[in-house]
Amino acid sequence: MDRVTGPGGAAAASERVPVTQRAIGRIKEMIADGTLKPGDRLPTERDLAAGLGVSRSSMREAIRALTTLGVLEVRHGAGVSVTELRPRDLLETFSVLAEVSQGQTLVEVLQVRRMLEPAATALAAARADDEQLRRLKALLDRIDADGGEGETVSADLTFHQAIVEITGNATLAAINDGLSSRTFNARVWRGHREAGLTARLREDHERIYRALLARDPDAARAAATMHVLEVELWLRSDLKAAGR
Repeated sequence: MDRVTGPGGAAAASERVPVTQRAIGRIKEMIADGTLKPGDRLPTERDLAAGLGVSRSSMREAIRALTTLGVLEVRHGAGVSVTELRPRDLLETFSVLAEVSQGQTLVEVLQVRRMLEPAATALAAARADDEQLRRLKALLDRIDADGGEGETVSADLTFHQAIVEITGNATLAAINDGLSSRTFNARVWRGHREAGLTARLREDHERIYRALLARDPDAARAAATMHVLEVELWLRSDLKAAGR
């Protein structure tokens, strides 16, 4: 792969970066410094390549990579443009993490959730309005310890997503979605059901809701911490039983 070279043809230590990565970095810099704004159309591939001193093939790879990451979008007949740069779009690929993680990595995902969710839930307790609390109550009513798994799993995920959305922080909401997995959630409920412990999960959600209803950030933080820790401890036990 082409590389940036210094005097005498030797690659400078500080410049040993693949040309495609250099092109990606330069486009990101142009967006960060405001040269390119959300919705702006990029110069042609030829002009960008000439301006950055890279081959058109390297520029094409750079554009393809940034499109995959949600930074750029290719519009048929309209060239390449900068996206709206919404956190949910930029972090879309991040959502694969929780879906495909296994073993210790999945435990680490839960540890990150244990850092973020309590803080988000505490903030939600301070900001929730009556309509948002009514929506949470409706979702809570669908989380049935003895009901159908599909409905309960869906309501559980939506319940936690709704809480984070109350914070008004779109980036936090996107990260939370990326750390959540319907497949894993279904596994948690199935495992608790087999062990006769689904009532414990339902009580966790009730405790969180009551803290939000009371608009008590400290109680909300504690309730969320206990809930994620309960799931984490269950996962560790499940992995140990399976010899993983």
